Amino acid sequence: MLIISGRQANPAVLADEWGLNRVQREVVQRMAASGEEFVYPSPELLQFELKMRDHLVRSAIALYESGIAFSTFENSRANPVYWDRTELGGFRLRTGVPPSQGIINIFQEGRKYATECATAMVIILYHAVLQSIQREDFERMFADILLYDWRYDQDLDLRTTRTTTFLPGDILYFANPDHNPDKPQWQGENAVDLGRGMYYGHGAGIRDAESMIEFLNEQRRYGATRSAYLVPQATRPGFAYLFPYDNKRPQVRFEQQAMEMSSRITARIGSLFWEW
Repeated sequence: MLIISGRQANPAVLADEWGLNRVQREVVQRMAASGEEFVYPSPELLQFELKMRDHLVRSAIALYESGIAFSTFENSRANPVYWDRTELGGFRLRTGVPPSQGIINIFQEGRKYATECATAMVIILYHAVLQSIQREDFERMFADILLYDWRYDQDLDLRTTRTTTFLPGDILYFANPDHNPDKPQWQGENAVDLGRGMYYGHGAGIRDAESMIEFLNEQRRYGATRSAYLVPQATRPGFAYLFPYDNKRPQVRFEQQAMEMSSRITARIGSLFWEW
């Protein structure tokens, strides 16, 4: 159920009145159809969340297209102009580099980077926030970024919630309980819900849930009996926390030609064809 300013909202009316795009329409439709309550004290807060969720989806696809490689922490790499690689395989923003430029470069020159799936999710989060709040606030709030596993700045205000109502822009987790012990990187896959039943997981690519589970099942130990599965939880940034820093622009273009995205993206994944 979707409630705004104390009243139940009609997703079709919101979509028409607010001019919502495909991702945003799916978000409000899923909220309204859920047995859970999604409560917003003002329409502006929901509008900000819808904008940011759209950017989370776009940022996930942009990272997939950037050429960034999948690797363990031992073999991670980053552009040394912007990032110092730590002993543990993380990336710390170099002194004097604006955090916005460090994040943007990952999407511009992805082939200079390699990391595992959790770090990729945090990169997507920072990039989506960058598109959603004022630039000066981003530079101030995230001045000392360390990209390493699920380490993140407290100003992302991440929360993981037990739920089966998954929304586009949510970060989900496919667990693989019988993974091959020689490949601990495949004990599970963090993935962004892209909507329309599709997910992006760094290393696994863009797949539907069935294909994601099949991919993880191929990484199980010999004699495994338990299948991989989608965990009933969602990780979400603090939309309400970030709302005061809203850049107030309904459409924010990705910076630089390397990050520009058309309004329609098509991809072929095996025999599965889908349109964005």
